[in-house]
Amino acid sequence: MDLTRTKGSTPREAGTFMLASETAIWGTIGGGQFEYMAIDNARALLAGAGSAVMDIPLGPEIGQCCGGRTLLTFTIVTSGDASTLNARLKREEDEWPAVTLFGAGHVGLALARALLPLPFAVTVVETRADALDDLPAATGRRLTPMPEAEVTRIPQGGSAIILTHDHALDFLIAERALARPDLAYVGMIGSLTKRATFAGWLKRQRAEAPEAAGSNDGGKTAVEDPGSVGGDDASVMLARLVLPVGGTLVKDKRPAVIAAMVAAELLSVYAARQMRRPRPRRPPRGCAAARSSEAATSPHAPPLPCDPCNHPQARDPAGYVPAAPEGRWNSDPSPVAI
Repeated sequence: MDLTRTKGSTPREAGTFMLASETAIWGTIGGGQFEYMAIDNARALLAGAGSAVMDIPLGPEIGQCCGGRTLLTFTIVTSGDASTLNARLKREEDEWPAVTLFGAGHVGLALARALLPLPFAVTVVETRADALDDLPAATGRRLTPMPEAEVTRIPQGGSAIILTHDHALDFLIAERALARPDLAYVGMIGSLTKRATFAGWLKRQRAEAPEAAGSNDGGKTAVEDPGSVGGDDASVMLARLVLPVGGTLVKDKRPAVIAAMVAAELLSVYAARQMRRPRPRRPPRGCAAARSSEAATSPHAPPLPCDPCNHPQARDPAGYVPAAPEGRWNSDPSPVAI
């Protein structure tokens, strides 16, 4: 079941898909009566009946009040389709923002678990081998005696969240991370007192560093050499620091609560970045580019004319994307409908 077009308020965006077999489902297109109708049609299609396309208004007619309209297309999955879907999920995962957690203590572990179902590529950096043992299997891990050196490996647009057991180490990592204005988020666990202590330390470091006024010995700026400590002054760097992470509104300091708040912060940061990106101009109604763009968003989409109100935008490779469901298909799957 492929949500190929949407108009108005809908529970999921165009390009979302889910699978249904005779006895199971995978993923969601938004739930509610709308999804029940889609699943019933998919199973009817598997049985030799059903419709290849459903145009569903999300209003009183089906007991929902979203107010939008959706176009669903249905396809029986072949082994070739399974390979295409696997490749599609892999492309989406490759576009997820990189989040590097420095430290796998109580909060680091809780945050790694909280981020697991979200659209982030998470890596944990630690100096202690045993601290990495309880991380989720899908979480990347790096064991190193010099965590601050790992800042250079964070991809552009990624995030650094500093949660180590050592405040001095936190400060070294934070200085490296804040010297990279290309990072979307730099956060450090702690209090307002810790922030003030770090601010004083950073100002002394920048005043003493020969490269604080400009380029480093290699002639590269912080942008050219990610992780260098040249470039911006302390006040500019401090303005980019989130400390405390997770905000100050919720006073509960249990690791799982802090993790939930930080996860929400990250989602908000990347959603805001996506909204600030210039959107490509929509192709005119019925044009070939519109059909090509729609086909790229949904491999099973029919060649429908584009509508300026709901034409799916081309995906930005560096942008925020919705989480893909877990799992893969075998090369010879049981019959399912998408």
